[in-house]
Amino acid sequence: MKNTKKLFVILTFLFLLVLIFNGSNYGAEGAKEDTNLSLEEMLTYAIQDEYLARAEYYMIMEKYGTIRPFSNIVKAEKYHVSLLVPLFENYGYKLPDDDAKEHIVMAPDLKTALEIGVKAEIANIAMYENFLKQELPADVQEVFEELKSASENHLQAFKNNLRRY
Repeated sequence: MKNTKKLFVILTFLFLLVLIFNGSNYGAEGAKEDTNLSLEEMLTYAIQDEYLARAEYYMIMEKYGTIRPFSNIVKAEKYHVSLLVPLFENYGYKLPDDDAKEHIVMAPDLKTALEIGVKAEIANIAMYENFLKQELPADVQEVFEELKSASENHLQAFKNNLRRY
């Protein structure tokens, strides 16, 4: 029994390390590493992070069923992408491909999935806070503010569900 617990702890730790370092130049993690971002780079990191959340939450529901908060938040992620797409068009930028599935790793259990959700939303909020410190066109600022606010709500939902464990 003790060996099983140790193995589980080790595997969970390794999983989190892979998650942290996998795709570090993508989404919020990539934005954190980059400095002096252009508008196109900010929009790219933003949509990548929304793609990533959407893909991850779909994958979690495929494994664990259509459960809250993932079922509600995945709908919001679709909406977030729809807010960003017109900005690429308005500013003449190429819309990045949705290759988010290449950057996610499946959580070994539901509790870990919720913990990952908390960390992802914290990173997402930090990314938008950083972007909002920049000089932005009004339409971009409005979208980034809306997405940051939504992430704050998602963070609370994940925390509330995590308290059950």
